[in-house]
Parts: sequence; structure tokens; C-alpha cells
Amino acid sequence: MNEMVGKWLSWIGIVAAVIGFFYASVWMGGIAVILGLVGLATPIKKLAWLSIGLGIIAFIIPNV
Repeated sequence: MNEMVGKWLSWIGIVAAVIGFFYASVWMGGIAVILGLVGLATPIKKLAWLSIGLGIIAFIIPNV
């Protein structure tokens, strides 16, 4: 994968994690973590780790 694909996957993962804070936390958090893990295969590691971290937080904190 090239650098641009990694950026897009990581940014989509970050957006999914932020959406997960407000709606469907388990699904959106899981999607964010998966996209972050795929993003780790590219040179853009910081965005991928941010996506993973936010996804885990969104996954753990349930919506009420």
C-alpha cells in the first residue's frame, strides 16, 4: 500500500471512532481499530495509532 491509501484509511478510522463516541460505539470503535490496523502496513504510523487508540476508547465507553 502506498502512503496516500494509509492516510485515507487512518482518517476514515478516526472519523469512525469519533462517530462511535456518539452512536453505535461497539461497531464504530471496531471499524476504527480494524482500519487503524490496516493503516499500520503503510508508512503513516501516527495516524494509524491514533485511529486504533480512539477506536479502543470508543469501543470501551458504551453509549447510554
